[in-house]
Amino acid sequence: MSITSLLRLPLLACSVALAACGSIPAAAPGPEDALDRHGQQMEALDGAPLLAGNRIDILRDGAETFPAMFRAIAGARDHVNLEFFILQDVRAPGMADSLFTLLAGKLQQGVAVNLLYDSFGSRATPSAAWAELRRRGAHVLEFNPLDPTRSRRGWLPNNRDHRKILVVDGRVAFMGGVNFDKVYENDCHGPSTGFTGAGEDPEAACWRDTSIRIEGPAVAELQRLFLHNWQVQRGEPLPVRAWFPPLRVEGSARVRILGSAPTAGAPRYYLTLVAALRGARQRIWASTGFFVPTHAEREELARAARRGVDVRLVLPAWNDSAAALAAGHAAYDDLLEAGVRIFEMHRAVLHSKLAVVDGAWTAIGSSNLDRRSVALNDEVDAVALGRDTATAVERVLATDMREGQAVSLAEWRRRSLGARLRELASRLVIDLL
Repeated sequence: MSITSLLRLPLLACSVALAACGSIPAAAPGPEDALDRHGQQMEALDGAPLLAGNRIDILRDGAETFPAMFRAIAGARDHVNLEFFILQDVRAPGMADSLFTLLAGKLQQGVAVNLLYDSFGSRATPSAAWAELRRRGAHVLEFNPLDPTRSRRGWLPNNRDHRKILVVDGRVAFMGGVNFDKVYENDCHGPSTGFTGAGEDPEAACWRDTSIRIEGPAVAELQRLFLHNWQVQRGEPLPVRAWFPPLRVEGSARVRILGSAPTAGAPRYYLTLVAALRGARQRIWASTGFFVPTHAEREELARAARRGVDVRLVLPAWNDSAAALAAGHAAYDDLLEAGVRIFEMHRAVLHSKLAVVDGAWTAIGSSNLDRRSVALNDEVDAVALGRDTATAVERVLATDMREGQAVSLAEWRRRSLGARLRELASRLVIDLL
């Protein structure tokens, strides 16, 4: 049995998590101001306070994300903590050293380097590369090993660490959709970026994605998530470092960091997202790399469109899972009929996970609008309240809409019988995608 087949095995946990996701508050009239309304809604959901005083910088694709991350690592004085689904020895534009060479240099300077990588996502990284980093002094931990003989806390091959977290010196952090994956080295602006999907290799295409750089109090929450997962995965004790230095006010964004995991009870981001969709009054703009929405997500998007909310989705025209793509297409009929506008990205492999509600509530992170993100993956998402962040992300989404291809209801109803049969078949395995 292949590794991919193994990860598609039916799990009762998936059905249980989707059936019992906790209580989502009903939409209340609330204040007229969108910031106040969504702030109250978030407080009602789990009681956790928003962290004020953060600066958020939006980073597009690997071309912006990699150099920013490399510069932060190069400037590290105490520690570098990385937790990534895919962790490869990538290169950044304008940087002389590759990632692993840069990390080795920081180790030589006395900076602590701690790496938590997903066993499935990072399977292409040679074991010799991990061994060399360990030899140089790095602490390296494999999340839920695919090999059951290396399991430290029970074999959980379908629970994957889909997070992308980098924390440097406890003062600056990065998160979002961009992995340390060599596909992000691909050119997104040259003549070869046109991508139809048919017969083409996603590994050679432009990957459209978004991450963020954070300074301010929210950095400590990302640090806590990293250290907590290290402990949950039973990693070796880490040396004492200045994990939590005093953090100053850096900006105006109020941020909540949501770490979701199958072992942590209710999926916090999923509940927060559905509540935001339910409370939307003006617009919902979102993009996702994998679109296999739960029943609640699909229903709330359709209901919002029917009550006059401007609902727009930027979705992939192609990805590396034909079954997941067909499962997403199975939801198009109801959404288009309700008035949801769908734009498919053809010129690149879409991997961004973004959502903006009412120009005030913004989510950026690792969670897709799919069932794996709800029930099976460890995920991390930042939910920001503030018009500056919302405006910046709406600009990103508006660009993707212009570059995407709108899907009309009339056109969709003319799709082939083969496409309809693939959608029908996908419904039989929808909980596995």
